[in-house]
Amino acid sequence: MESGPERSPLVLVLAGVGYGQQAPLLWWTDAIARQAGCTVVAPRWTVDEAGHADPVGFVLGHVGSALAGRRPDLVVAKSFGCSALPWAVAEGIPGIWLTPVLTEDAVRDALAAADDTHLAVGGSADPMWRPDRVPGTRARLRTVDGAGHALEVTGDWRRSQRLQAEVLEAVSARVADLVGGGRRQ
Repeated sequence: MESGPERSPLVLVLAGVGYGQQAPLLWWTDAIARQAGCTVVAPRWTVDEAGHADPVGFVLGHVGSALAGRRPDLVVAKSFGCSALPWAVAEGIPGIWLTPVLTEDAVRDALAAADDTHLAVGGSADPMWRPDRVPGTRARLRTVDGAGHALEVTGDWRRSQRLQAEVLEAVSARVADLVGGGRRQ
């Protein structure tokens, strides 16, 4: 495992099923982290039937291979990639969880147990964003009014772009904290 002052912060970026690394929120997350001097690990996958049957196992298998023993300083995940939430919470790794599937018990339970180093963002028009299912969580929850599962507002690209820029500002702030002497292990 890398250590010492020369190690740049490691940001793990996890895609959804139909929202890959080239999609806006993840593309810009990667750019923000790299431009700040972070190392980015962004595994790519194609979710098969087994992956849909065991999302946590599928994601963690890919995460383990991609990290090769390294520990991330931050996880930024979209939808299906939020299946890493149970692992991140158990390992004390902070995360930004974009549209976590709170209809999945493992994801919901992990977010309910999360501390304030976690931010979860979902849209009010997304049926999988169910903040009412995580009462008592210490994670910061943010509901984007009118946004669907892609954190876009149907028929309004300008508003969608503004809302996504606000989400990316949260990513930028967290990355700046990492680079500026925040949590490093």
